[in-house]
Amino acid sequence: MRLLIATDAWAPQVNGVVRSLEHMAAASGALGIETVFLTHQDFVSVPLPGYPEIRLSYATRSAVARRWETLRPTHVHIATEGTVGYATRRHCLAIGRPFTTSYHTRFPEYLAARAPVPQSWSYAWLRRFHGTASGTMVSTPSLERELAERGFTNLMRWTRGVDTDLFRPDATGADALAGLPRPISLFVGRLAVEKNIAAFLSLDLPGSKVVVGDGPDRARLAALAPEAHFLGTRTGAALAAIYAAADVFVFPSLTDTFGIVLLEALACGLPVAAYPVTGPLDVIGGTDAGVLDTDLRRAVLAALAIPRERCRAEALRYTWAESARQFFGNIAQAHDRQSAALPQASTLDPRRARPSNPGFLQNGG
Repeated sequence: MRLLIATDAWAPQVNGVVRSLEHMAAASGALGIETVFLTHQDFVSVPLPGYPEIRLSYATRSAVARRWETLRPTHVHIATEGTVGYATRRHCLAIGRPFTTSYHTRFPEYLAARAPVPQSWSYAWLRRFHGTASGTMVSTPSLERELAERGFTNLMRWTRGVDTDLFRPDATGADALAGLPRPISLFVGRLAVEKNIAAFLSLDLPGSKVVVGDGPDRARLAALAPEAHFLGTRTGAALAAIYAAADVFVFPSLTDTFGIVLLEALACGLPVAAYPVTGPLDVIGGTDAGVLDTDLRRAVLAALAIPRERCRAEALRYTWAESARQFFGNIAQAHDRQSAALPQASTLDPRRARPSNPGFLQNGG
């Protein structure tokens, strides 16, 4: 399998989509799969207003076709619904090539938070975008149910993982959160309005509030809570040390589809406080590794009593190896199913060779 992943989300962005795709690429070689990417780096692009780390690409079908000649993929996965993803979708449809997609982001809710665009319009466009795919991957059972109720079809499960060697309870860093009054309530993520961080910062909590991340909403949030500690973006061992030094992880988002930061916090032994919505319901619900409550303050105070070893044990259930098995298995199965239904596709692209499944898929994958 030579897999082309088309994505509008790529470095220098720091988010769950980018991290997930990076882990899939890292795991592909051991599975006998070659992974190549089509990103904003392959096109002329400009920064998105308000989000300079996000690039808007001038991606056209003809530009994708030229890159296609060089990359020569056997399988295609479209990770995002932006200009790169849309142009790749157009090319696949034009040449009769099956492709899969994934649903990472609640664009209808994000857009509605910024502009008077009815969510029904956005969901109608997303149904059309994903409806031509041979399979659409979703991260959780609750998101799968929700999208199915909205008319999405061919949904496939793709969970996420966490590096439990990097993120661990004994992760240490130079003076990570040293000297801050306890308990320390932590948020990690992009500082943007859709993350609902103001709900966290407005809580009357004992101890200290720490915010890790950056984004267009930082200045407003800092003015809203001048007593909070804004540390900027942290990654790798520095981020793990902060998780391990905190007392509770607060996840105020109402729109995330999963939240890899939830797994990172748990892996460091950090209990989670969140609203009972998609993402937290699937990761935290029924685990006793966190507290979900419509009263976020009550959830934070209750989560402080959760033993750290319980959180770590829950995180150990999630591995990137299993995530990769699901991801590549979904792609191979959906591709072969669609190819069998549309045998004429090979005549539209005579150089296309339909490869056999890699061995890990043939043996129960």
